[in-house]
Amino acid sequence: MQQLDWIVLSATLLFIVFYGVWKTKGSQNVEDYILGNNQTPWYVVGLSVMATQASAITFLSTPGQAYHDGMGFVQFYFGLPLAMVVISFTFIPIYHRLKVFTAYEYLEERFDLKTRSLASILFLIQRGLGTGLTIYAPAIILSALLGWNLTIMNIVIGVLVIIYTFAGGTKAVNVTQKQQMFVIMTGMFATFFLILHLLPNDMTFSNALHIAGANHKMDIVDFSIDPETRYTFWSGITGGFFLALSYFGTDQSQVGRYLSGKSIRESQMGLIMNGFLKVPMQFFILLIGVMVFVFFQFNPVPLNFNPNNRIVVENSPYKAEYEAIENKLSKLSEEKKEINLIYIDHLNQNYDNPILRKELVAISSKENDLRDQAREVIAKADPKAETNDKDYVFIHFILNYLPKGLIGLLLAVILSAAMSSTASGLNALASTTAIDIYKRNVGPGKTEKHFVNATQFFTLLWGVIAILFACVGTLFENLIQLVNIVGSIFYGTVLGIFLVGFYIKFVQAKAIFWGAVVSQLLIFYIYYLDIVSFLWLNFIGALLTVCLSMILQISFGKKEIQE
Repeated sequence: MQQLDWIVLSATLLFIVFYGVWKTKGSQNVEDYILGNNQTPWYVVGLSVMATQASAITFLSTPGQAYHDGMGFVQFYFGLPLAMVVISFTFIPIYHRLKVFTAYEYLEERFDLKTRSLASILFLIQRGLGTGLTIYAPAIILSALLGWNLTIMNIVIGVLVIIYTFAGGTKAVNVTQKQQMFVIMTGMFATFFLILHLLPNDMTFSNALHIAGANHKMDIVDFSIDPETRYTFWSGITGGFFLALSYFGTDQSQVGRYLSGKSIRESQMGLIMNGFLKVPMQFFILLIGVMVFVFFQFNPVPLNFNPNNRIVVENSPYKAEYEAIENKLSKLSEEKKEINLIYIDHLNQNYDNPILRKELVAISSKENDLRDQAREVIAKADPKAETNDKDYVFIHFILNYLPKGLIGLLLAVILSAAMSSTASGLNALASTTAIDIYKRNVGPGKTEKHFVNATQFFTLLWGVIAILFACVGTLFENLIQLVNIVGSIFYGTVLGIFLVGFYIKFVQAKAIFWGAVVSQLLIFYIYYLDIVSFLWLNFIGALLTVCLSMILQISFGKKEIQE
């Protein structure tokens, strides 16, 4: 990194922090601190909802996912627009009518305190873990590539977020997320057009899509019914729908964003905006990853994008074996470049040569075989090494091929996304702890200022917990892949509780509580058996909770009649 990159990175992050503190300091009551006095316009609600979901992992992992596996990951979001409609016309009116601070307040009115507490605790567990991951995931990747100290990076990201979230609460989260989304989209568009500029001179965007298509990177929709296939149309439209319904409808990190809207209509418009823009945004980010793949058809590509793995092998007896595979890849890359250039020439003459397409597929297969061999060597050199390098693809491209200044901007994009999702997580954790646990159980007579101070204290406490978890993250494996899995394990049960509350009026407190407890235990067991893709856990958890609570209610009703 050059001096200009440091200036761009530092100025961007510091502006976001100080702007958030300056615009939102001085909250005197809980409504102002947690709900932003219900003054948030619809477009800020929409941007805030998008920024909350768009963590650093989105901008690090998604392009790498597309580089390796193509555009199919976009199916993960196919159920989201429908979920936005359901939440807008079912969840939002109920939350606003009851004037709740958190989603879980509704559950006490509909059922009882223990059901509210159960849902709150399930949320605190999974969101507490998830918030630590939003810090740790970008920190471990950036520290590996830039040589920065991992612990210091965890602390820096966490402290920057704590400063403005502590000072301004929900308003601070909302106003800073406007700036963060601007930085994020500016950086991503700049990168996309720069990639196109770096491709060979006689190559059009259409040519690039043809090369990607020849390598099966443009296979967007998969109608497979195999439950073990992770991303399909069916898992996206069902499991993705229930995940989005759970996340946006019952997760306080998202509910808090639209509860601050000026009115029911403003909140609804913000969510519908997210429904319209989220799938195209993810499509665009995946397309950037596909264009990075096309770029590396003409430029040298590392055998493994994680630089730590290269260091591990160099300090092992397997160095010569690894270098031999690298030499094979280097020769293959030259062959790949020549065939791609010939293929482009044919495309410019309006001829999509089927023989060359087959050759490109064959070369891609050989390259994948070499990468598999390299992973085996890395695993022999260090059995604990993370050989999956998807999360390092995009940052490798940023650091090695972007011009000065733009590198700093893209790093600011990654850290802004980390701060955005972390801020929403901390704000939600603090609000839920203060309102659903502390305020509900503390004695009467406390002032509004007391509860503002309590929420600020819980913001600080959860911030420290998240930083500590991020700092011990190296004790666990594959954390970066766990974010959606962790959510899917818990979200289905919580969603089931809300669905029963909204739609199945004859089910009462005792039945829903025990139905949810049993459902959550069964989801743990199903995940342990590893018999379905994690996306299906959202659907299964919700369905189990609904069905078990109905069965138990009928059973309890019969017992009451007999008695």
